[in-house]
Amino acid sequence: MFAESPIIRRPSKRIYVGNVPIGDGAPIAVQSMTNTLTTDVEATVAQIKRIQGVGGEIVRVSVPTMDAAEAFKVIKQQVSIPLIADIHFDYRIALKVAEYGVDCLRINPGNIGSMERVKAVVDCARDKNIPIRIGVNGGSLEKEIQEKYTEPTPAALVESAMRHVDILDKLNFDQFKVSVKASDVFLAVGAYRELAKQIDQPLHLGITEAGGIRAGAVKSSVGLGMLLAEGIGDTIRISLAADPVEEIKVGFDILKSLRIRSRGINFIACPSCSRQEFDVISTVNALEQRLEDLLTPMDVSIIGCVVNGPGEAEVSDLGLTGARNMSGFYLDGKRQKERLANDDLVDQLEKRIRAKAALLDQGNKIAVKQLG
Repeated sequence: MFAESPIIRRPSKRIYVGNVPIGDGAPIAVQSMTNTLTTDVEATVAQIKRIQGVGGEIVRVSVPTMDAAEAFKVIKQQVSIPLIADIHFDYRIALKVAEYGVDCLRINPGNIGSMERVKAVVDCARDKNIPIRIGVNGGSLEKEIQEKYTEPTPAALVESAMRHVDILDKLNFDQFKVSVKASDVFLAVGAYRELAKQIDQPLHLGITEAGGIRAGAVKSSVGLGMLLAEGIGDTIRISLAADPVEEIKVGFDILKSLRIRSRGINFIACPSCSRQEFDVISTVNALEQRLEDLLTPMDVSIIGCVVNGPGEAEVSDLGLTGARNMSGFYLDGKRQKERLANDDLVDQLEKRIRAKAALLDQGNKIAVKQLG
């Protein structure tokens, strides 16, 4: 029962990172970045596959040296998800990973030396149909811009970004996206708002160095939520000092809360109180863990009493309303005759949720076949 979002997306050009469309109304892609040593191929491949396993659509990999570039070649051969190579300063590394099949280059043109070097990278990207991401960070602005503004400001981030954009424009290259990240929410939001007015390229959103899993998720949700609600943003990355898998989960939760994208189960659950007839918190936590593998969009309400339970259940795909010993069960908004024993809720709900997901998946496949 996932409702369509009222948000109107900012118009932008379309580029592709591998087979993932970015911009021009394409679904907002959720990406992450590996935190393993790139030269540790086995660990990096394993992490990329775990990121992909929870729904990640693009993965960025740091490639700081030629040894890392050679490792990247092997990594690329072992994964199917599009990879972005994160490169700073050395244009030769960009040329090498382009040769090895990279799907996108994260490299700022103004930071790699002479125009001859920049042109070499851009010509290679054009020839191999590889887009570029310009990535400006409030903590690493050019020295002249730091001196001009004395501190990071939205105008400073945008001026830095436009310097790189102008270089690509002069080389007649438009297959790029841009980010203007900062660790301060208002700084990042202000920069993105201003940049969105000046260019029509796709924008990659992020609150950089946001912090640990709890504080970072909150800060990212606030900042990205403000921008996404205004229609700004075409890809997102949640920067957490945590397992990259958690970045993907938080990213999809943000999009889900704004009704922009729905992936997996949207649990509607009460915070619990003395009216609850079963342990709501442990039930929801257990179901979230057990059902992480489900990708089918679905609303599941789990409410501990009859005060709000029926109202939430009537607008959910599945609903549970707490009652003594046996709780009420709803399917597609309708109260069912069967009731579920409170001492075995997790197993019973998991079984019914998986069955409903299978029916929805089957219906979607039939619909696609009929359209085809």
